[in-house]
Amino acid sequence: MSLISLTIKGISYSQTQSGAYALVLSEIEGTRTLPIIIGAFEAQSIAIALETEIRPPRPLTHDLFKTFSDTFAIIVKEVIIHKLVDGVFFSSLVCERKGQEEVIDTRTSDAIAIAVRFNAPIYTYENILDKAGIYLKVEEEMAIENKQATQEVSIDFEIESVVDKTDFSSLTLKELNDQLHAAVTDENYELAATLRDEIGKRS
Repeated sequence: MSLISLTIKGISYSQTQSGAYALVLSEIEGTRTLPIIIGAFEAQSIAIALETEIRPPRPLTHDLFKTFSDTFAIIVKEVIIHKLVDGVFFSSLVCERKGQEEVIDTRTSDAIAIAVRFNAPIYTYENILDKAGIYLKVEEEMAIENKQATQEVSIDFEIESVVDKTDFSSLTLKELNDQLHAAVTDENYELAATLRDEIGKRS
């Protein structure tokens, strides 16, 4: 059965499950999308890996996995979402070390977080997309905006009672950057993402 290439379209706070997020994957050569409900930690880990401006002061678990793999010359070649049972996706990491290939079972959320760090391709099968794939305008449904034609991903965190929705209009650009640095140091990545967006509006 042929594999279908997927890309990450975005992450949004889940409207159906409290405390969870919706990770939206989209087929590269098509219009179907694959929404997957993931936990807050995995959503944060994927979002941080996609970011270019926010770097945690200490490595997250998936960063540690990447460092461990690099140290022992293990390459993650690809991620395959290979099964869907009762709404739960099953995935595999295809790894290689010294020419020997190994397939490791993993949760899909972890697999995606690791794939982003290795720049590894993400695949699924046609029957998975037939079961769970949907046709929709992801940008409208998930409030995700593509800023560039290169499919740069914009992460929209809508976390109640976690992100301070303060009006930052009274702050100078330097003060915003100082607060961004402090938020990253404190590992408050939701606030950091909000500050980053405000800085981006003024650039």
